[in-house]
Amino acid sequence: MKRLPRDVKACLEKARESALLAVGCYNRPETAFRSGAYIVLMVIAWTSLFHAVFLRDRVKPFYTRIRTKRYVRYKKVDGDKKAWELKECLRQFYKDENPPARRNLEFFIGLRNKIEHRNMPHLDDRIFGECQALLLNFEALLSEEFGDQYALNESLTVSLQFSTVVPRKKLEALRSLQSKSYSSVMDYVERFRSGLSTDTEQSMEYSFRVFLIPKPANRAKSSDAAVEFIKPEDLNDELRSEYERFVTLIKTRETPVAHPGEMKPGDVVRKVEAKLGYRFRINDHTVCWKFYQVRPATNATAPTITNPRFCQYDKPHKDYIYTDEWVEFLVKNLSVPSTYVEILGKEPHPIGIEEN
Repeated sequence: MKRLPRDVKACLEKARESALLAVGCYNRPETAFRSGAYIVLMVIAWTSLFHAVFLRDRVKPFYTRIRTKRYVRYKKVDGDKKAWELKECLRQFYKDENPPARRNLEFFIGLRNKIEHRNMPHLDDRIFGECQALLLNFEALLSEEFGDQYALNESLTVSLQFSTVVPRKKLEALRSLQSKSYSSVMDYVERFRSGLSTDTEQSMEYSFRVFLIPKPANRAKSSDAAVEFIKPEDLNDELRSEYERFVTLIKTRETPVAHPGEMKPGDVVRKVEAKLGYRFRINDHTVCWKFYQVRPATNATAPTITNPRFCQYDKPHKDYIYTDEWVEFLVKNLSVPSTYVEILGKEPHPIGIEEN
């Protein structure tokens, strides 16, 4: 294979190193700025990769100020040529084409702009699929354009998750998404996704989604990989049928509350008051869901961000329904007089006794 020019090789090395740093940051335990650092570094990696492609093809990835048949004068920043940023690289590389991989990159360009100018919320669980696709698409283009010898697969492995229990800190971080300071970021994520075509939304190049199913070890094949990725299109009809059945089963088991009860606030109030033995009104219920942050405020930009144990957003009716578990939770906590006073700011008043 023909040796690459020095500037192309430099861009490739920068692209690979940035991608490996991004994965390292993402997989490092206790990293608080996980998604933020990953996104910023992957944007650098992708930009450098595109620059390598353009330079190899004798296209100068720089903004021009004057271009004539005789000479080209480039725009400069601090004495250096102003290079194309990722958005311009996409325009030059894909032209009029709009594949899922491009939409994935556009998603992260907008998100990067958001997180660079405000505190980064805990987004890991909500954008993992897009993050994984961003890396796999990078690996695919890198290999396609420059060969497998530049691929990252020898340096990467599957990130290990040591617990199926959601840590308390993560739950607190998820609740913080409901605050106003994070609403614009989540609003961007939801608006971008809602504008995708069905084909793009379901494409693995836009968002990589997998189910990890424990695979029993086989001593006769002890060298087998612990994790195997199988594309759905590679399955035969029988295995595809089993795959679809299993996915349906998993989705069913992932439902946060099997029988949410579909209780309106008034239903909750009546049940809590009857079990509690104290007066409990609609205003008291409002104070409670705000105190425990089980749902966002009315007219919030991201209304679906709730604590699914207690509350779910009803999209057709644009309101909220509450669960039996929420009723039991309130009864248990408000049965303690000191907690009742702390949350509601008044002494508990027994039912059937007139107020003075």
